[in-house]
Amino acid sequence: MTANPALLLILGAAGVPLLRGLPRRALMAAVPVAGLVLLWALPEGAASGLQFLGLELTPVRVDALSRVFATGFLIAALLTMVYAMHLRDTLQQAMILVYAAAAVGGTLAGDLVTLFVLWELAGLSSAFLIWAGRNERSHRAATRYLAVQLLSGLLMLAGIVLRVRSGAGLEFGHLGVDAPGGALILAAIGIKCAFPLLHSWLTDTYPEATIVGAVALSAFTTKFAVYTLARGFAGTEMLVWIGIVMAVFPIFYAVIENDLRRVLAYSMINQLGFMVVGVGIGGALGINGASAHAVADMVFKGLLFMSVGAVMLRTGTANGSDLGGLYKSMPQTAALCMVGAASISAFPLFSGFATKSLIMEAVGQEQLTVAWLLLLFASAGVFHHAGIKIPYFAFFAHDRGYRVAEAPLNMRAAMAMAAVVCVAIGVAPSLLYGMLPYAVDYVPYTTAHVINQLQLLLLAALAFTVLVRTGLYPPELRSVNIDADYVYRRALPQSWRALSWAADAVRGRVGPVLRRRGGELWEITTGPLRPGSRVARPWSTHLMVWWTALLLGAMLLLAFL
Repeated sequence: MTANPALLLILGAAGVPLLRGLPRRALMAAVPVAGLVLLWALPEGAASGLQFLGLELTPVRVDALSRVFATGFLIAALLTMVYAMHLRDTLQQAMILVYAAAAVGGTLAGDLVTLFVLWELAGLSSAFLIWAGRNERSHRAATRYLAVQLLSGLLMLAGIVLRVRSGAGLEFGHLGVDAPGGALILAAIGIKCAFPLLHSWLTDTYPEATIVGAVALSAFTTKFAVYTLARGFAGTEMLVWIGIVMAVFPIFYAVIENDLRRVLAYSMINQLGFMVVGVGIGGALGINGASAHAVADMVFKGLLFMSVGAVMLRTGTANGSDLGGLYKSMPQTAALCMVGAASISAFPLFSGFATKSLIMEAVGQEQLTVAWLLLLFASAGVFHHAGIKIPYFAFFAHDRGYRVAEAPLNMRAAMAMAAVVCVAIGVAPSLLYGMLPYAVDYVPYTTAHVINQLQLLLLAALAFTVLVRTGLYPPELRSVNIDADYVYRRALPQSWRALSWAADAVRGRVGPVLRRRGGELWEITTGPLRPGSRVARPWSTHLMVWWTALLLGAMLLLAFL
């Protein structure tokens, strides 16, 4: 039977609470590395099958698409575990490994049942990273998060059942929207991938996770969804326009958002939009672009969450209105944050430049002019709200007087490792291109592409500078902005209160009348059964015998008929 790196991660998670000090930290770092070694030791095409309840399952299937995503997940797991080494909370550390195991195992799953089990495990284990905040806000956010994850799982299960009943089988390959259960499975993926109007769980819950938990959340759930989308729905045209909306609308929310972790959550939806566009286009270039950008995003988005988490650890807040001037006391964190900002903004020599350009090239080759222009706008927007806003308001805005210590050594080590990966992919894209599902015949570093990208970034930076200097930039207000979560934060509670008020009013007016009429009806219907009534009086024996004979005869007659 083919070995599964996910099992290695789960075994490591079981060992974390049993160790202390240096042995525990060594185990935390060694397990993802061992998983990487095991993953790349498996030959492409390797698979393992087994019978379970009469079903043919394939728990492990290795191909180029699954390998590149699993590699990204294991790198993200290593970075997160190094970042979490200072914690004394072994629950978080163990759950991160279980969470990573679910993503890796789901990526290697060759059948829909295995995928479903690990889909649910990913949702459950990640909820613990929000509950670990151990306060009222995190508890409520985790409950909402888990409800959404379970809804996604139920939709996927319903889709799988429909496929089995139709005889389509359990193989996890290309599904398509029109296939039996395809629409339900796509809806399940759409929830975890933060499709428009299904996205608010992400911006609602990620900022309430623990500092380390937010880093893990940024890497696994949504990229796991991107993988399933690429595996099952590549080339689905409507995904192009869903991705366009995802790439564009978060910009407007991120600009006015005060909580920097919520800014990064909106930025995550923006980057997911690019990946979904790549999957929708399909083909070699589209799938390569979505896969490469997903791996790069696991690292540079994690780096940005790490840097904001370090700020939050030292200052107790992630609100832009309360931060500024931290470059004086946290210069290393500030520099590493800027590497993440440059990467997400697709600066030349950083990872985003090498990966996002694959998607833009795929859109260009399909001659989707409107889509290309909207993605260009989204590229400028992400530089505006993530590439500039995050480092500016955290480290370089108005000095709030914070004089704090640098981030702990393990945090800076994790951020430095992520920064090295970002620069390595940007400087030598072939390192990542060589792992992609299809051969890459694309060179990102052409004169025209570099100049065009620098012009775009320069104009976006100029716009930000002008808005800030003229006072037109939206101020960082101490508030919570609500978008699609208005439905369950405001609309549903208000509707419930309105219905309760209406029910109380109806009960107050109609209740007494119904009770009076009901009492009268009760008197009429129960009157013959009361003491002294004809039915309640003692009956003679011979009359009872006649009634018994009559009933038995009626039963025999009915049985005969």
